[in-house]
Amino acid sequence: MAASPTERRKPKAPKLYRVGLDFRIHTPPGLEMENFAALGAGRVLLSPRGNRSFPPLAETPRLLIDKSLGRPPVDWELFHDFWLVSDRMKSVLEAMDREGVAFLKCETRSLNGSAPVYWLGDIVRQLDVIDEEKSNVEILDDGTDFRRYSNVAISSFVFREEAIGSAHIFRPRFLETRIICDQAMKDACKAAGLRGLSFGDPYGNYKNLRP
Repeated sequence: MAASPTERRKPKAPKLYRVGLDFRIHTPPGLEMENFAALGAGRVLLSPRGNRSFPPLAETPRLLIDKSLGRPPVDWELFHDFWLVSDRMKSVLEAMDREGVAFLKCETRSLNGSAPVYWLGDIVRQLDVIDEEKSNVEILDDGTDFRRYSNVAISSFVFREEAIGSAHIFRPRFLETRIICDQAMKDACKAAGLRGLSFGDPYGNYKNLRP
């Protein structure tokens, strides 16, 4: 018996987005890591190679947040190899995909009273999702511990959907500078009114698809 049209229909591919900064915000945030030198992380705060996590820190990160330093920080601010995220941003990420994220609470203060709570945040899940045979990608340092995909504009990527599973947010293996989320995560960020994010094409050249 021939299969019906419904039986022959392939499952719809998940809608995915590349998560980035909202480039409509042109000025730096009014915050300063007061004890950065004392953290013992060197000149740049980096995740250990091969396993996304926070490096050992000698102290709790201490943030000064004040309008004298610039605009009020939004929910998602780039900080070295990580992000500074608001309390409500943390809540959304944990509610949607607790296993894919990690946070370290910062001490916060202001020159004029209380300061909002902020966290050092990271997207720690890495998935082997890039189909190298179908993608147009240059592999750098193949065969070494530094193996990675070139992140230039001419690259284009095909994702293996089965490798994504139930993940709502992740970094592709060998392309960990990119953060990818699905439609459910994008919708949750929009519903919460989060600021500072943009959503673009995850497969190649960046297009801004803000919520």
